Amino acid sequence: MSAKQRKFKAEVQQLLDLVIHSLYSNRETFLRELISNASDAIDRARFEALSDQSVLEDDPDWKITLSVDREARTLTVSDNGIGMGADDIDACIGTIASSGTRRFLEELRERQGAVPPELIGQFGVGFYAAFMVADKVTVISRHAGDPATAVRWESEGAGSYTVEPTTRARRGTDVILHLKEEADEFLEPWRLQAIVRKFSDFVEHPVVMDVEREETPTDAEGKPIPDAKPEKKLVTETLNSRKALWQRPRTEVTPEEYQEFYRHISHDFMDPFETLHWSAEGTTEFRALIFIPQRPPLDMFMGDERHRGIQLYVRRIFITDRAEGVVPTYLRFLRGVVDSADLPLNVSREMLQEHRILRTIRSNVVKKVLDTLGDMMAKDRERYVTFWKAFGAVLKEGIHVDPENRAKIEDLALFASSKTGPTDLVSLAEYTARMPEAQKEIYYITAEDYAGADGAPQLEAFRSRGFEVLYLTDTVDEWVVQNLTSYKDKTLRSVAKGDVDLDTPEEKQQAEEGRKADEERFKALLDKAAAILGDKVKAVRLSRRLTESACCLVSDEFGIGLQLEKLLKAMHQEVPPARRILELNPKHPVVEAMRHLVDDSDAADRLRDYVEMLHDQALLTARLPVPDPLVFARRVSDLMAAQAGAAPTTATP
Repeated sequence: MSAKQRKFKAEVQQLLDLVIHSLYSNRETFLRELISNASDAIDRARFEALSDQSVLEDDPDWKITLSVDREARTLTVSDNGIGMGADDIDACIGTIASSGTRRFLEELRERQGAVPPELIGQFGVGFYAAFMVADKVTVISRHAGDPATAVRWESEGAGSYTVEPTTRARRGTDVILHLKEEADEFLEPWRLQAIVRKFSDFVEHPVVMDVEREETPTDAEGKPIPDAKPEKKLVTETLNSRKALWQRPRTEVTPEEYQEFYRHISHDFMDPFETLHWSAEGTTEFRALIFIPQRPPLDMFMGDERHRGIQLYVRRIFITDRAEGVVPTYLRFLRGVVDSADLPLNVSREMLQEHRILRTIRSNVVKKVLDTLGDMMAKDRERYVTFWKAFGAVLKEGIHVDPENRAKIEDLALFASSKTGPTDLVSLAEYTARMPEAQKEIYYITAEDYAGADGAPQLEAFRSRGFEVLYLTDTVDEWVVQNLTSYKDKTLRSVAKGDVDLDTPEEKQQAEEGRKADEERFKALLDKAAAILGDKVKAVRLSRRLTESACCLVSDEFGIGLQLEKLLKAMHQEVPPARRILELNPKHPVVEAMRHLVDDSDAADRLRDYVEMLHDQALLTARLPVPDPLVFARRVSDLMAAQAGAAPTTATP
């Protein structure tokens, strides 16, 4: 048979142009597609050999070979798989979007009972990715069991191709890429090695290549010859690790293998904190091997990197590490692999085509992780606390963003509190279980750290009543509590927002009478202080939460919290001016002394200084900056001088 030129069977040339120029966003994926096709061909040959040993011929060692010819500027991908005849090439390569793998699977289904091997090809277009880097592609193939005939297919991707008979010593296929001028990088062995490790590291069959290495000459005993110059030799190296541990039963994998695999995919030198290895069966089947690190990954709070911890595979072939649908953002610290044979992809395998299956996988992964953490919390509290201190700030985000699993995450949340100290932590369930009978709500305060929360004057009345207050000290907490408004049947309430009423029904009448009397006594002071501070505060009122301190700042019930304001400002966000309420303790001697200055015209300046100083003091206890530190320092100095019986040294504005 002489060479014949034929047209591609797709009706429009634009389809081929789309495949070559627009289908793939990353041109290095051409090698992934060719290796995948080669792996499929080997799997088909292995499957056929189960019933026909002649398929093996004299070449039982399956492998995929990469070869570079710098002078000819060619890259060849070879396999010793099933191979193709003239009709196969015409049907599989000459017809765009026709897949030999798909047809093979259809044939197996018609046989009823034959079990197909794990094959990847679905759409029959991956081969054409070669034209992204090659201006001409040559295919030489011989079908297993047909030693007499091989076929040569060649095309420049311009709408036609030629087919002619040729020879090939063994079964299998060579795909020869005549590289474009701008594709010289794919002649570099190191570049090919990197691509194989990225996309095809866990392909079952070895991907081999001859690599030039310098070796020191040795004597007959294998010992290095002294002063001998290194010699360059070609060494055949296997480029892929082939260790797809997730494909093996958990009972067959050793802890050392898990640790090695974790380091391989995470680039972390430490061992994993927890290993989750399972397979899901049913309508959607997949395998997963997921690790919880010992410490937060460096990219955990980097927005662009937060989805890159879980690698998505389809039958051992890497698809993407940006699979946002595999795990939610609040589990972005996880590292590992999810491999599904059922996951439908678009023809480029770079974007998910059908989200239903991915949602099922995501739901299963989230459930497995949260159940594992819940079991750890119940059975090994100390170990769980170690996990929580490393990743709790991220896991809590799920309360806000994942309504479906919110209850589970609420049960997993731990907090310091006014009764636990900085190291011991309490869960919401434990908190509610030990609430006094008189306490009806869950109280919390947000702060930068434990010391800031524990020293907050807003806690004083709650401490005096024996009411425990949770300390929410993570940056994300102020955002989280916008959704965490209740737990079980208990409302969460900030001790630094709105007004508080801790009186029992029996105490209310007596307390109300006392409050009315205080309001009458301090009305003039409150009005005067409000006039002095002006727009600096929203209001000045007497406090029901202070028992020791003279003053504090609180927000409206639904106003922006102090910590959220700090966070937004740190992110350079525009924050509307926050006018907070200054609360004064009517039982504090300073406040009582100020009350007597209101009607003293000679003490007007001193009263003004005291009011301003109390406001600055409230700002400092809230860890907010005072408007003018120099003025504040002068007022303190003058007050100290007055107490010592000396005259002020500076004039206070």
